[in-house]
This record gives sequence, C-alpha cells and structure tokens, in this order.
Amino acid sequence: MPRLRQVSRAEVTDDLVRFFYDRLFGEDRDPAAEPGTATGSPGTWWTVFALDPVIFRHCVKGFQLYRESKLDPVLRELGQTRAGWARGSQFVFSQHCKQMRALGVPEEKIAAIPSWQVSEHYDELERAVLAYTDALVLDGGRVADEVFDVLRRHLADERILELTYIVCLYEMHATMSRALRLEFDDRPEPVVEVPAPEGYGTRDIADEVAGEARR
Repeated sequence: MPRLRQVSRAEVTDDLVRFFYDRLFGEDRDPAAEPGTATGSPGTWWTVFALDPVIFRHCVKGFQLYRESKLDPVLRELGQTRAGWARGSQFVFSQHCKQMRALGVPEEKIAAIPSWQVSEHYDELERAVLAYTDALVLDGGRVADEVFDVLRRHLADERILELTYIVCLYEMHATMSRALRLEFDDRPEPVVEVPAPEGYGTRDIADEVAGEARR
C-alpha cells in the first residue's frame, strides 16, 4: 500500500480531481477501493496526489507540456524513460516504455535503454539526450561540455531548455513515487540482509577470512 492515505471518490470536492477520477477509472468506480487503470497500474499516483488539490493541479498542468512542447516527442520520451530507469523507478520507466511504443519506437531501441552506452540503436543526438539525462539524474547536473556541444549542434536553445525541464520533472516524479511507494514502486526495499544459516551465531567472518589468507 502507498505510504500516504488515498482519497476516496466520496471525499473528492475538487472538480479537476473528479474529472480525472472519472476519466481514468470510470464514473462509477472508487479508485481507492477498486484500483486499476488501462495501463495496468493501480492508479495510486492519482489517489494520493488528490490529498492536496493545489499540488494535483500543478502536476496535471505540467503534463500539458506534451501538447505544447515543440521538442521531438521521441527525444522527450528517451529522456523520461531513462530518467525512470536511472532513478530506479519501475513506475516511470514502465509507463514511458509504453509511451515510446505508442510513438512507434522500435522494440530493440526501447529494450536498449538500460544499456544505451553500448547500444548501436541510437543516433548521435539520441545518445547525447541519453547522456544528458544521466548527467542530470545521476551526476546532479554536472554535464560534460562535449555532451552539451552535441545537443547544441542539433537542437535550438529553447528545445534544450524543454528537455532539461522535462527530464528533471520526471526525475522528481520518479523520486516521489519511490518515496511514497506509489504505483509499481510500491514494493519492499530490495537491499536487505540475507540471514546466515541456522547456527552461524555471531562468528567474526572477517577474522575467518583473514585467517585463511595467512595460511
């Protein structure tokens, strides 16, 4: 379950929240009680963000970039999908793999996103977009001049600004989804201690290993 309370349909007073509940889940369904969207996600992003209609409206308005942006949508989705993967959000990565497919991106190009650095499926600009995304998400915005030079050879400054904003926006969504355990990011922490066999006790493994090395 998400870490924050979900808003039931009966609690909704905001018209925009109600509009999206109707549109995504159907007018007769309470998504907090009967989860599920057309993409297969539970829909908990919507039911949790509905806690604050001001934040909800701000986020939804951000999604309108899709209609207003002049950036090539394939480049946009490359950045968003890689941002999800790099930040470790199964939700953002999964949803934008689907969106790339809707844009007609070949399966081999989608499948290569985790290992784009050694893939032959991307052209110069696409590789620069992926490298730029990694610089934004993994390196905190520390971008090599060589990467930026390639972007500037192909894109106007306005389009680079759009790309930067969109990638950072979806890094935020990826981070929030993981923190709040929303959608496909509602899963246990994968890095946990694996218990030792019964009877192991509190032996000092470091001493044992060092002792073996001295023999």
